[in-house]
Amino acid sequence: MSRICHIELDDANLAPPTPEIEQERKVAMYDLIEENSFDLPARDGRAVPDGPYRLALSIRDKRLVFDIRTEAGELAAEFHLSLSPFRQVVKDYWSICESYFDAVKNMPPSQIETIDMARRGIHNEGARVLGERLEGKAEVDNDTARRLFTLICVLHFGG
Repeated sequence: MSRICHIELDDANLAPPTPEIEQERKVAMYDLIEENSFDLPARDGRAVPDGPYRLALSIRDKRLVFDIRTEAGELAAEFHLSLSPFRQVVKDYWSICESYFDAVKNMPPSQIETIDMARRGIHNEGARVLGERLEGKAEVDNDTARRLFTLICVLHFGG
């Protein structure tokens, strides 16, 4: 399986992120580049250039856009996903993240752990939804889907 070697988020039109959201973004991008599994299957009988790939994520016309290029910058694929299937899980994710960020500041570890378990559960659900939406377009493992879901949340937060 191939991988993502570079990732870019088009957040130019988004509100400035909170420090917590900026931290989520940095960690997800770092972890994604360090370890990921991302491959493009052949579609419509056309061969797909081999990776590694450069991925640009953006939101255009209320759609999530994956612009995938080869390491040399040649277009490998572009696809657009509706944001509708992500709306509720993104909303739930940011809601539980707010609770988690607040808890870290003034709650005992046992309560923080409980909130974090709920946060991971919602994160897993978001990764599952993303995996379903990518079916036939891109092949990703669970950890890659989780990290990409975090970046979708970052884009969606301002969108």
